[in-house]
Amino acid sequence: MFTIDDKNFPCSTSVTMRFIGGKWKAVILIHLAKKTQRYSELRKMIPTITERTLSLQLKQLEEDGLILRQVFTEKPPLTVDYSLTDFGKSLIPVLKSIAEWGILAQTHSNKIKELRSS
Repeated sequence: MFTIDDKNFPCSTSVTMRFIGGKWKAVILIHLAKKTQRYSELRKMIPTITERTLSLQLKQLEEDGLILRQVFTEKPPLTVDYSLTDFGKSLIPVLKSIAEWGILAQTHSNKIKELRSS
């Protein structure tokens, strides 16, 4: 049994999913793996995410210690940069493996679809 924030998890996989689960967290992390991004840049890269959802996901990722939110107030307008923490960077090989498996799954699914239609 694994415990985080007084919540019990049955296995280490469920612990991992607690951090990256959902539709958007992994996508956001992959984009931040490329370089530090501003909110507006992330919005452009993920056009189907709503502003509210992006804000909530960024907040959760920050609270979990996966990303760093840095506010710059030196000159107007205020800018906010998001980047991966070392803890967040440790997830990148995992996310790349998941992405590779997604390609395999798509190929497999397409082959099954072809077999069913023939």
